Amino acid sequence: MTKMKKSPIVFLSLLFLFSIGIGWFLGWCLSETNNIENTEYFTEFNTALPTKLLDINGEVITEFVSDEKREIISYNKLPQNLIDALLTREDRIFFSHNGFSFKAVLRAVIGKLTGKSLGGGSTLTQQIAGTLFCDRRDMSIKRKIDELWWAIQMERRYSKNEILELYLNRIYFGGGTYGVNAASKYYFGHPATEITPAEAAILVIQLSNPAYYNPFDHPNRAMDRQKDVLNSMVESNYITKELASTSFDDYWATFDYTRTSTSAYQMRDDKAPWFSEYVRRELGNLIYGSDDIYTSGFTVNTTLKLEHQLVAQDVMTKYINQANYLYKKEHSSRAKLAYSTYIPLTDLFSLMFNIPSLKISSERAKIVANSTYINTINPCLDLISMMCGIDSLKIGITNKATTISKQEEEKTTIEGTMISLNVEKGWIDALVGGSHFDQDNQFIRAVQAKVQPGSTFKPLYYSAAIDSRKFTASTEISDTPVVFHTADNKPYIPQNFRGEWLGNVPLWYALIHSMNVPSLKVLDGIGFEAAINRAVSLLGISNQELPSRGFVPGYPIGLGVCSVRPIEMARAYAVIANSGKDVTPIAIRTVEDKDGNVILNPEQDVLIEQQAKGDAIQIISPQNAYVMTKLLQQTVNNGGTLGAQKSKFEYKTEKGQRYTMPAAGKTGTTQNWADAWTCGFTPYYAAAFWFGFDQPGQSLGLRITGATLAGYAWGDYFGTIHENLPTKDFDKPLSGVIEATVCSVSGKILTPACGDYKTTQWYLSGTEPTEVCTVHSNQSISTLARNRLEKELYKSGYTMKDQINTVPLVVNLDFLSSDYVPPSEEFTDNSLLNTVDSKDAFTDTTTEDDFDYNYLME
Repeated sequence: MTKMKKSPIVFLSLLFLFSIGIGWFLGWCLSETNNIENTEYFTEFNTALPTKLLDINGEVITEFVSDEKREIISYNKLPQNLIDALLTREDRIFFSHNGFSFKAVLRAVIGKLTGKSLGGGSTLTQQIAGTLFCDRRDMSIKRKIDELWWAIQMERRYSKNEILELYLNRIYFGGGTYGVNAASKYYFGHPATEITPAEAAILVIQLSNPAYYNPFDHPNRAMDRQKDVLNSMVESNYITKELASTSFDDYWATFDYTRTSTSAYQMRDDKAPWFSEYVRRELGNLIYGSDDIYTSGFTVNTTLKLEHQLVAQDVMTKYINQANYLYKKEHSSRAKLAYSTYIPLTDLFSLMFNIPSLKISSERAKIVANSTYINTINPCLDLISMMCGIDSLKIGITNKATTISKQEEEKTTIEGTMISLNVEKGWIDALVGGSHFDQDNQFIRAVQAKVQPGSTFKPLYYSAAIDSRKFTASTEISDTPVVFHTADNKPYIPQNFRGEWLGNVPLWYALIHSMNVPSLKVLDGIGFEAAINRAVSLLGISNQELPSRGFVPGYPIGLGVCSVRPIEMARAYAVIANSGKDVTPIAIRTVEDKDGNVILNPEQDVLIEQQAKGDAIQIISPQNAYVMTKLLQQTVNNGGTLGAQKSKFEYKTEKGQRYTMPAAGKTGTTQNWADAWTCGFTPYYAAAFWFGFDQPGQSLGLRITGATLAGYAWGDYFGTIHENLPTKDFDKPLSGVIEATVCSVSGKILTPACGDYKTTQWYLSGTEPTEVCTVHSNQSISTLARNRLEKELYKSGYTMKDQINTVPLVVNLDFLSSDYVPPSEEFTDNSLLNTVDSKDAFTDTTTEDDFDYNYLME
């Protein structure tokens, strides 16, 4: 009796608990259903939005996208070919099921138990549900149940067309693309609206395994599976057999077998890839936390001017190609001479004296064979491996050859870089980091390379010399052989570029003609510490970096034997052009979020930082900057190493009036002709150009120098970008500088005897000449002219004595004048009475056609 009473109580208790459980389960289901209704509007899901880069005028440069490249397309714009191919391949009963197929599930379970591939068990709805709400990498039963639940809810919430649209805009198609529109552009180069049946088949086979069926990596494998899909579409009466065959043939007839499966990010449209990569790295340093530069939809307002960037890219491509052509031509000529002359001789000696190690013809054969394999055979094997799907051939042989080829290219390929700055604001106006931008060449040499600056370094410490007041533009410096002694008393014996000596020369002439010995005497006169401090302040290098950059007190620093980045050189010259004020190179002005709110303002940050410096913003005085500008202008205007570029700065207004844009600069060629530089500026822009090898140790050759290569690139670029700008002079300080026309030989106050031997130079107030020229008193020949004369006579086989006694002398002191052509003049040297005729006289000026002189005077 007691047991019978207890049984109903237990039963009712269990029923109560069961009811609670069912209620909780139904409540949970209802809450999740409401969650579906509240959150899953596929037109509102958070899409990965690209970051746009805009130039200074608001023109789009490129977009930064993540590997999740997405582009939304509505269902009514999708081609029927694509929908038919998708349903044929993935879910033929899509329009008749309620989110799942019991038959498909059962088939998948049997396949799993038997270890056979009988096809997947997920419908399209389950696939998109798993993508949105589950981790499809989880192969557990729980994940499949969750996926089924969400699929049923989506079928209840959305129409079939809406589910298809959601699927085709969210699913992954390989190559870093999500959604059919982005995928179509990646694989075929056009939007999804233009997809053919064959292309639709290629897309849908990517859904199961995009890496395995990628047509660029595995064309044969993709081709076979593509045929299966097209045949299924024919069997289902979606397309005709003729259409399937024609579409298939057309696709493979135009297929690019040389293309690799580069990600969509790498294939983005980019009008300035080097600059964009630099900005991308800068953004990485500025943006932290959950914000992602690839998905957050930022708008980056940059400093680039696309019009100038395109000019820079064209100029650099032209001169890098030209330099490589000249280098290889000269190298080939030398190699041909060696092969035809010296190798046979060494082989002969090897046989005569039984010295096997001396025989090098076999080494030549190896070089020729290796070159033939890399350049001719390897590309063919690479193509065959891709067409036939022989992966082992590509991985084992062709990749190894490609690596060897790349290593050789780095040793023998001339690279180049340039960067241009707005001298007032520091905006990076144009940037080219190398010959071409791709996955293997992303080293931005303009901001990353550390190379020797050569003679472009000289103006930096000449600036300190001017401030020391020990030197002026007309200070006479002896250009004669000299032995300097280092701190440990070791001799240091520098040479001029041509190994020639001119005797006494004025400072302006020594600078614009890049004379080494006079420059080292300037360095010696001001001291290493003063020179290095001035250079470092102009370059903007921190003291911590100096030891690793080679800024070591010593005479080599005077010839630019240290390491600098091109952007630092551009900055140093920009400071001079900007009246000595600090210039901070920047590439990003502002960053806006997807709603247009400014979240970063680097330009304003730089302005605040500069204002906080107060007087320290003046790196050098306006007076020093102006004197240096006037000195460097003579490199272009007065027969210096940039004299051939002078005509490129001459323009006409719309009314036909001629004007010249002021320009200044300096060329540089490092030891062993390893690097070729030109740095220069106008009142608007400053730029640095560099050409050389990525791997040091190679020589560009005698004919490739700062003047003959970098100088022409600089002239072409600046000549083009200034074409439509109004003429503008460099800012002259209101006080503290003085202009004086002095004797071009002595650098002192003119006398009537000086005649037309005069030059106009600028000085810091109080440093202008105060002594009268004594060189031309009694019409005696100057020491410098006499040295030049002796040299010319020696070339002709005469001595000074021979000429004095027998032959009329012709000489021209034109190289000592900045702005005139000397007339005929007579002068006496002891018993010498000679006629000076400027027409037939020897001149030392540079002309545009004087190619050899340009590079020899470096």
